[in-house]
Amino acid sequence: MGICNVTPDSFSDGGQFLDLRAASARVDALVAEGADIVDLGAESTRPGAKPVAAHEQLARVLEVVRYAQARACVSIDTTSPEVAAACLDAGACMVNDVSLLADEGLAKVVAASGAALALMHSRGPMEKQRGFGAYPDEGYGDVVHDVVVEWSRAADRARAAGVPADALLMDPGLGFAKNARQSAELLHRTAELVAAVATPVLVGASRKSFLTLLGGDAPPDARLGASLAAALFAAKAGASMLRVHDVRATAQLLDAARALGAAGGAG
Repeated sequence: MGICNVTPDSFSDGGQFLDLRAASARVDALVAEGADIVDLGAESTRPGAKPVAAHEQLARVLEVVRYAQARACVSIDTTSPEVAAACLDAGACMVNDVSLLADEGLAKVVAASGAALALMHSRGPMEKQRGFGAYPDEGYGDVVHDVVVEWSRAADRARAAGVPADALLMDPGLGFAKNARQSAELLHRTAELVAAVATPVLVGASRKSFLTLLGGDAPPDARLGASLAAALFAAKAGASMLRVHDVRATAQLLDAARALGAAGGAG
């Protein structure tokens, strides 16, 4: 899953793909580099980010969805049922929900469209979250157990709204309502997550700040080495999908690792 944020303020690529020409070129590059899915977002999920009205999200992203859907499976990264409905009508095949189904209307929209729904674990809206590294250590008992329990409750609500079980994906939400140590532990225990849920697991570690625990202090666009290590680890642990900024490097890594007998099923 290759990332294209059509936003002015995302943590890594904010402002780079705001106009249709730049976003379309990014889509083309992601597909050429080997992305199976293009994940388009029009609302930043950085800590403290203000909500973006549905009409503004659609003004940013809808034409990009129309362009991208002819070239790849498109995932729309939104928590808004209105945005999801318009993008699914325009050809998107998946909704990527970073709110853990804060609005059950989102699940109803997905169910009506026959699309897939990725539910990411988080707690509370982005505007109320402090820097992700500031989340308290005592915020979780056992982080894997707590994440699985909370995610499973949201999955039950999605199924009750009509989303088939085989249309759901689980994302543990690395960096969301978790400090760096909690995110690193979740990544380290990916195999437990895979075993605990009956859905494919989607891991998004790419360029996130918790990687500075693993690869030294560096800005987001200088975290490629740690991002690749995290991707390979997650794949070997059984993750079915990886959400990444650097598609070519990640695909190359996984292809080489498979050839050497060292990778799992993600691709």
